[in-house]
Amino acid sequence: MTKPQTISVTKPISEDLPEEKFNELETFIDNLETTKGALIEILHKAQDIFGYLPRDVQLYIARKLGIPGAEVFGVVSFYSYFTTKPRGKHTLSICMGTACFVRGADKVIEKFKEKLGVESNEITEDGLFTLRDVRCIGACGLAPVVTVDDKVYGRVKEEDLDDIIKAYRS
Repeated sequence: MTKPQTISVTKPISEDLPEEKFNELETFIDNLETTKGALIEILHKAQDIFGYLPRDVQLYIARKLGIPGAEVFGVVSFYSYFTTKPRGKHTLSICMGTACFVRGADKVIEKFKEKLGVESNEITEDGLFTLRDVRCIGACGLAPVVTVDDKVYGRVKEEDLDDIIKAYRS
């Protein structure tokens, strides 16, 4: 395997995107045995470092790897795991797949919107939650399903929502 070529790239620095985070990402990329086929791995690391993948981070990665920015954006926009917007401390996802929808997920998400004061894909005012509607998480037997970060809540009813929210507010 070939070692990645070290390319010097100007880092876009702002209050939200400090130089230390770009330095951490640069070190990660430079320490890879090869960058060939590593775009998704690099994007995962970048999202872990920055919390999301804003345009400046995507362009930095593209320049660092010597690939078109459109290629990076294509991967970011294709995979639902990646986000171009900041997220709250906790990501609250409601499955809207067929089984969940039939069992009341539409009512559950509407109640979450009401209780949190946000629409889908928005962050609560306190920065604690991002509310997301997702297609299918593959737990149809537990429908309707809600996840908070990596924790799965099955057979969720409207009356369960206060307890779910409370568990993450404390």
